[in-house]
Amino acid sequence: MAVDPTGPDLRDFLRADPEAPVVMLNLLRFAEGGRDSYARYAAELSETFLPRYGGEVIYAGDGAAALVAEDGQAWDAVLLVRYPTRRAFCAMVADPAYQQVTHLRTVALREAVLQPTVPWSGT
Repeated sequence: MAVDPTGPDLRDFLRADPEAPVVMLNLLRFAEGGRDSYARYAAELSETFLPRYGGEVIYAGDGAAALVAEDGQAWDAVLLVRYPTRRAFCAMVADPAYQQVTHLRTVALREAVLQPTVPWSGT
């Protein structure tokens, strides 16, 4: 299972509207012992990279029992992270210092969804 965005994925993401703000939905399923590694990654992200690129965690929480879902669709954690622009998100993941800590996220996860969201008009 893929847990990290690829170059082609990021190029397509950026092409959509590079200056548009974006809220990223993160659905996380941890590998055995992965919570500790993810906690170290999240601390680096919050202390260093989100402030540097104008991002902010707007929600982080553990997944609970799903009310409506197919079997196998339960997630261990859910995060919503706002970035001022798609370009800012891409600049963050391309930052060599970020790339030095992203392995903590990669080894922490068995499966992930990283879903950009677009606000509905009028909301």
